[in-house]
Amino acid sequence: MARPRNFDEEKVLEAAGDAFWANGYEGTSTRDLVKHTGLTQPSLYNAFGDKRALFRRALEHYLDRTLRERITRLEAKHSPGEAIAAFFGEIIERSVEDTRQRGCMLVNSALEATPDDAEFRDAIAEELSLLKGFFQRCVEAGQQSGQLPPIQPPDAAAKLLLAVLLGVRVLARVNPERALLTGAVAPALAMLGLPELPPGTGIP
Repeated sequence: MARPRNFDEEKVLEAAGDAFWANGYEGTSTRDLVKHTGLTQPSLYNAFGDKRALFRRALEHYLDRTLRERITRLEAKHSPGEAIAAFFGEIIERSVEDTRQRGCMLVNSALEATPDDAEFRDAIAEELSLLKGFFQRCVEAGQQSGQLPPIQPPDAAAKLLLAVLLGVRVLARVNPERALLTGAVAPALAMLGLPELPPGTGIP
């Protein structure tokens, strides 16, 4: 019979995720994970497997609380075009407020993916596809309702928005200035006939 765990799994995943998010997969040592989670190496790996398995679980935990939560909430709360604008507005705000300049754990992971790790690359690609799907659904629904002009096919618009998002996330790691991030997003929204960024997101 398995011994019951004497730790909070969610808190451990959050702590491990913080370490990976700040330092990257390769830059996070076992010692870092032990320090952040408060568990010994045997306890960590007995509970979650090896370092890669723990990273995958921590990334899943991060995505559930950030990307997936944001998409679900914005699609339920806003019209299609406003959902996209609000999405980018939240990304800019989070980037400006992140004094540690960590960027996005998913995008950081994509930059670390190597050609010899197909399973990991496929997992990252699946999550990026989720993002593209969100953009595409919103553009398609907006065009069908007449809220958005048919400037670009939904698939092409979604690819452009995904590329802008990835670029903004990378910029935020080295220079998270509001003017820079807003300047990268606003023209793309205007180009596709999307609503402007929410009030307060723009340059003061």
